[in-house]
Amino acid sequence: MSTLCIAFVIYSATIYTSGTAATHDQRMSDEARHGQQLYQEKNCVACHQFYGLGGYMGPDLTNAISRRGEAVSRAFITAGTASMPNFQLSNDEVTALVEFLRFVDKTGTYPPQDYDVLWTGGVSQEDDPR
Repeated sequence: MSTLCIAFVIYSATIYTSGTAATHDQRMSDEARHGQQLYQEKNCVACHQFYGLGGYMGPDLTNAISRRGEAVSRAFITAGTASMPNFQLSNDEVTALVEFLRFVDKTGTYPPQDYDVLWTGGVSQEDDPR
């Protein structure tokens, strides 16, 4: 019984600590943090979503940079559209929002296209074919 308990503790510690350390690429830059602050101040979540959570008037922005590109994202943020207001943002603010979207884009894909359940109980998501 003690062997089983020890094995459980080692297994639990391994699962708990694997993948939890943030690498340098996963840390949010100061510019991206400023973009996050702008995203919250301008209440973008009222219309847009990340990972399917948020408003429904605008598109999900989880992978806006990798799917549409930085130039398209910058154009929409700068000029607005018929349904998105032009917030009269400065170039620095637009760049900060694009950096925030780039950071979010690196966190995963939405919606998940295909996934496998691992023996550890985790989920392995395949790359987005688009």
